[in-house]
Amino acid sequence: MKIVLIGEAADHAGDLRRGLHGPYEIVALPAEAAGSAGHDALIGTDDVVVSLRWSRPDGVIPTFRLLHVPGAGLDAIDMAALDPQTTIANVFEHEIPIAEFVLARLLEWQIRAAAMQAAFTPSAWPRHYRHRMPHGELHGTTLGIVGYGRIGQAIAVRAAAFGMRVRAVDDRVTAAGTAPDGIAELAPAALLPDVVAGCDAVVLACPLTPSTTRLVDASLLDRMPAHAVLVNISRAEIADEAALYTALRTGRIGGAILDVWYRYPTSPREDVAPAQYPFWELPNAWCTPHSSAWTHQLPRRRYAVVAENVNRLVSGEPLRNVVRAAHQQGL
Repeated sequence: MKIVLIGEAADHAGDLRRGLHGPYEIVALPAEAAGSAGHDALIGTDDVVVSLRWSRPDGVIPTFRLLHVPGAGLDAIDMAALDPQTTIANVFEHEIPIAEFVLARLLEWQIRAAAMQAAFTPSAWPRHYRHRMPHGELHGTTLGIVGYGRIGQAIAVRAAAFGMRVRAVDDRVTAAGTAPDGIAELAPAALLPDVVAGCDAVVLACPLTPSTTRLVDASLLDRMPAHAVLVNISRAEIADEAALYTALRTGRIGGAILDVWYRYPTSPREDVAPAQYPFWELPNAWCTPHSSAWTHQLPRRRYAVVAENVNRLVSGEPLRNVVRAAHQQGL
């Protein structure tokens, strides 16, 4: 059995090896191997492929044992381009840095410590001291979380520690109540407009699906308080691009913290704007390059899970985070 690392997965061969129990052969393939059959001769039926992306536009579908996505998102995986005998698994481990990022940005939204620091000079000190401007607090404010999975729950734990009231909306619940962890008030998706109407900040932490695409539209933004801030660390398309830009430009909502985008470069030389509208030119839009989860520690945790699943596969144990099991008549 080989472990085939495609594209950027090959950069983490060392992280993977640390967790493997056997001397498996590791093969690195270029990024284009995820989208064409040109390298399929190097992938055997008993192999494990590790890749963030997978498609086969040419219709040639190889058979292999496991596709392990070294991330949570599956929107770059074409399920139809995978043999029914191929199991698909993913990893998470990003809820910790994303939750820290969200709370850090919300704290800065209230405190504006960076602006205070930038304005601090010996000559300005007496004036700034005598005319100190008050700043806000997170304590006592209400945070809405759309999607109460791993990320949403990690955000809720940290928000509650700051004394925030947490109200979560999830399409998996049918009636309002208290979340099993006791931290958040939990409501079904149908109550989303009522929930956001009472929130000082709203975090989008749900997956992108047909039902969540443009979930945040003009009518939902109109339900938010005028001072409220929208935080998107999930997928840009959950918020309607034109409606969000208009709401920010006109001051209909207080602001937005945006770490995910509508357009991404697909090659090293591609120069593409992140959105059709210039959010980054608005003073109430805080824009970052999809970096909320990107910590030094994240790859080590993720590839430890991949290695554990390879070990489990070889020993016949159940795999973690199975997205799609192999067909029962498969390998």
